[in-house]
Amino acid sequence: MKIKLTIFLLFVFSFSFGQTGIYDQYQKADSLFQKDNYADAYKILKDIEPKCDKKDTLYNYILWYYTMSVTLLENEYRMKEDWKNAFNYGTEALQAIEKGKKFFDEKFAAREYWMYKNVIVSCFGLNDLDKARNYQDILYKAYKGKTLPEGINTYYNFEFFKWDNKNIWGYEWFPELGDPETQGSFSKIVYYVYSTNPDGTDKEQLYRFHVLKFHKIDNSVPFDYVLTKRLETAKNEVSGTLYAYTYVKKIDYIKLRADIREVLKGNYEPDTKTIIKKTNQ
Repeated sequence: MKIKLTIFLLFVFSFSFGQTGIYDQYQKADSLFQKDNYADAYKILKDIEPKCDKKDTLYNYILWYYTMSVTLLENEYRMKEDWKNAFNYGTEALQAIEKGKKFFDEKFAAREYWMYKNVIVSCFGLNDLDKARNYQDILYKAYKGKTLPEGINTYYNFEFFKWDNKNIWGYEWFPELGDPETQGSFSKIVYYVYSTNPDGTDKEQLYRFHVLKFHKIDNSVPFDYVLTKRLETAKNEVSGTLYAYTYVKKIDYIKLRADIREVLKGNYEPDTKTIIKKTNQ
C-alpha cells in the first residue's frame, strides 16, 4: 500500500512540476509576444503546445498565441515574397486553426478560410498552380455552400508581387459566367496597382487591370474576357480595352500572369479608349 501511494505521489509531483515548467515557458513566450518578438515566441509556443495537457486551461492560451504567432510570421514572409517560408508557415497555421476549432468560437474557425487564401498566394508565388488549385477548390466549395466569412465571401486575393516599386494585388471573384451576378458588366479578375510607402506598404492606387466580360454579338467570338486598364481621376474614369489580351471562360493563369507582366512593362496600346465623367451621385 505504501509503495502504491509513493508511486502515486511521485506521479502527481512529476506532472505538476512538468506543468509548472510549461507555465514558465508560456510566460516567457507571452512576454516576447507582447514585445512583438513573434519569431522567438513562436519557437517556445510550438515546443510546449504538444506537451501541455489539453484539459488544462493553460492549453487554450498556448494554442491561441501559437496560432497568432505563426499567422503573423506567415504574413511577414508573404509580404517579403519569401514564398517557401510563407507557404510552410501558412500550412502550419492551418493545422493550428484546425486544433483550435475544438476550443474557440466560430470567429476563430473562420480564420481557416483567410489562411487558405494566404496559402494560395504563396502557391502562385512558387509557381505551383496545381497546388494552388487544391486550395482554390476549397474556397469555391465553401462559396457555393455559403459558408465563407464576410470579407472573403465574394472575392479573394490570389496573387501578390512587387513590380518597379509598386505593389500588385490580384483578386478573383467567385461567380462564373452565367451566374446572376455576372449579368451586365462583370470582372472575373482585377489586378490593383499601388504605389508604395518607404516601408513597402500600399500608398495610393494608381490604376487597375480588369479581366472584363466581353459582350458577344454572336458565338463566333472566340473569347469570353478581355483585359481592360482603368484609371480613376478626380473627375473621370479612363478605360482602355486591350484586345491583344483575351481569355476564355476557364482562364489560363499562366497566360494571364505573363500578360499582366507585359502590360506592366508598358507593352500595350488600348484599341479603344473610353472616358466616363463622374457625377455628384
